[in-house]
Amino acid sequence: MKKLLLLITCLFSLNLFAQQVNKVTDPVEWINPLMGTQSKYDLSNGNTYPAIALPWGMNFWTPETGRMGDGWQYTYDAHKINGFKQTHQPSPWMNDYGQFAIMPVTDSLKVTQNARASWFSHKAEIAKPYYYSVYLADHDVTTEITPTERSAQFRFTYPKTDSSFIVIDAFDRGSYIKVIPGEKKIVGYSTKYARGPLKNFKNYFVIYVDKPIELTKLYSDSTLAAGNELNAKHVTAVIGFKTNKGEQVHLRVASSFISIEQADVTLKREIGTDSFDATEQKAKTVWNKTLSRLTVEGGSVDQVRTFYSCLYRMLFFPNKLYEVDAKGQIIHYSPYTGETLPGYMFAGTGFWDTFRALYPFLNLVYPSINKEMQEGLINDYKEGGWLPEWSSPGYSNVMVGNNSASVVADAYIKGGRGYDINTLYEALIHGANNDGPAGTGRDGIDYYKSLGYVPYDVKINESAARTLEYAYDDFTIYKLAQALHRPKSEIDLYKARSMNYKKLFDPSTNLMRGKNKDGSFQSPFNPFKWGDAFTEGNSWHYTWSVFHDIQGLIDLMGGKKQFAAKLDSVFTLPPIFDDSYYGEVIHEIREMQIADMGQYAHGNQPIQHMIYLYDYAGEPWKAQYHVRDVMNKLYKATPDGYCGDEDNGQTSAWYVFSAMGFYPVCPATDQYVLGAPLFKKLTVNLENGKKIVINAPANNTKNKYVSKLTVNGKPYDFNWLSHHSLIQGATLNYTMSAQPNKTRGTKAVDVPYSLSTEK
Repeated sequence: MKKLLLLITCLFSLNLFAQQVNKVTDPVEWINPLMGTQSKYDLSNGNTYPAIALPWGMNFWTPETGRMGDGWQYTYDAHKINGFKQTHQPSPWMNDYGQFAIMPVTDSLKVTQNARASWFSHKAEIAKPYYYSVYLADHDVTTEITPTERSAQFRFTYPKTDSSFIVIDAFDRGSYIKVIPGEKKIVGYSTKYARGPLKNFKNYFVIYVDKPIELTKLYSDSTLAAGNELNAKHVTAVIGFKTNKGEQVHLRVASSFISIEQADVTLKREIGTDSFDATEQKAKTVWNKTLSRLTVEGGSVDQVRTFYSCLYRMLFFPNKLYEVDAKGQIIHYSPYTGETLPGYMFAGTGFWDTFRALYPFLNLVYPSINKEMQEGLINDYKEGGWLPEWSSPGYSNVMVGNNSASVVADAYIKGGRGYDINTLYEALIHGANNDGPAGTGRDGIDYYKSLGYVPYDVKINESAARTLEYAYDDFTIYKLAQALHRPKSEIDLYKARSMNYKKLFDPSTNLMRGKNKDGSFQSPFNPFKWGDAFTEGNSWHYTWSVFHDIQGLIDLMGGKKQFAAKLDSVFTLPPIFDDSYYGEVIHEIREMQIADMGQYAHGNQPIQHMIYLYDYAGEPWKAQYHVRDVMNKLYKATPDGYCGDEDNGQTSAWYVFSAMGFYPVCPATDQYVLGAPLFKKLTVNLENGKKIVINAPANNTKNKYVSKLTVNGKPYDFNWLSHHSLIQGATLNYTMSAQPNKTRGTKAVDVPYSLSTEK
């Protein structure tokens, strides 16, 4: 019996060892682009779609299973594909812009979305960032796609038939298509967008087919029109030809927000005469080069897949809105003026989500692309008069806050240079003191300046959330003003305003609470009520939104013990809720309810930093425990692999930072707050040629606590790391254990930065 038990133990150990990934040589192959696609309106497991694109590419391609205009354009549970769509969609809630679809069809000619749709199976689907393939059963056609930044190649493998077709759908907000058979060319544009208004908006496209076009038809909706050219509300074109069994028909496709001619310029530059396979290999090379900034060793198969799938999602948003003209100059369509102007521009991001971790990650690992993004923000301000808070593209009135301040300040404080920071600072001051159009500036700013908060009873929704975020945004302006050596009076003003969070603290509950214009707290008060004074959360979630002054919050709560106990309560309370503000259980509420983590709502952004606040209370082992718990339970590289919306890379950035072992609780400072690393080894290959090497050789499912840490060979007890020290190159050696070390990181000197204790 003992021998049998020993044999079973050895086999089990060998199996565990075999599952460990010791080296990743081809990181793009670990990615599952379908992670998060099993989502719907009332329950988000990510609300993603398979984006076939290059990092920060201007255009993405995705198979479309939803109806035209449906934000859920691809859902894992769907059975039919009706087209392959060029998309720029950041989320289903924001929906899309600049879209058109291509679909191969055989036998009887079918044009409308429902009629041309084909059954498919995930068993006959291959989804990679650089390549997509699927078998369309009803048409007996295999579709393959491979991308560049602004163009793509398609390869359709047809059966033997004299009725092979390609449908080009320019969608229904006003569109145009012209077929030029003699050049085997189709040109056109789509004007469909979800957020606006946008001036002079068109997404121009050009398509070349490598087979003679024998048939051409154009439709206005489903009505056949005469000729090879049509401008109508909804234009669809069909080209047709005969094919042999296994015959491959290739398309080369490019688009532009500027002109058909510019789309042609892009196509020649990005694809030229490359074969489909050559474009695919180039795309794979770009992905591997970009992903290889981070290499992991000594994790499980699931952990490696999840890590690189999250990183993939982080490398899309915001996507490039700029193009390169025939002279090699950077130009862009301006959503503000409708003109073609010089310089960079980006779109497809909401700062309410991404200021927290996505932009800090770019500042650490990919600072060059964020430099381009900062230059794009300068153009947003010059052309539109405001910095966007949600760009999709242009201005969108969606979320609260003035968090462009954090995005700008963090980039500069983390070392970003080579762009006009003074113009950006001017933009921050303008936004911080005025109420702008379409979600720009600050709603309720006059109240905020006179009272120090946005009142609950003046018909400005989500007033407490606005106040807390404005106070943090003022802090980021204060730090940038310091760095730019602005006048002392200006520096002092924003420092003072950053303490406005205290005005909403209710000592009777030790929670944040809406406050009326007369200074009384909003009543009755239910801390479990979602929305109302808060944004997509409740008081238990937003109370921690004092990123810049956690020590100040600790003092308000009566000290570290009380503060830590309050943090504990988030996990021990039942997941009860009041949804009366919305009149329905919104998906964010449901995702908290079913996660079995009490009031902890990781599926939405406001509370995602909260676990790391144990470090400020001198109980870092609790951060280590909960971070690992969230990573294990709420993330996996599967269709249901997120625990809520994966908003423009933010929820993924939480995972990737946490796997590294630290997190940017307060962007616009130099510090990251420590958790515990996930892998036995993780290397960050910095843009400057230096490396951050994170070693934790004893790391495993049991050894999740940090017993000891050395940085560059010296013992290190602080609960934070310095950005500027890390980018000089650093080696972090962790001793991991199964039991928490309750003496390390517990001294007052060990805690991260807070404004209240700033020297």
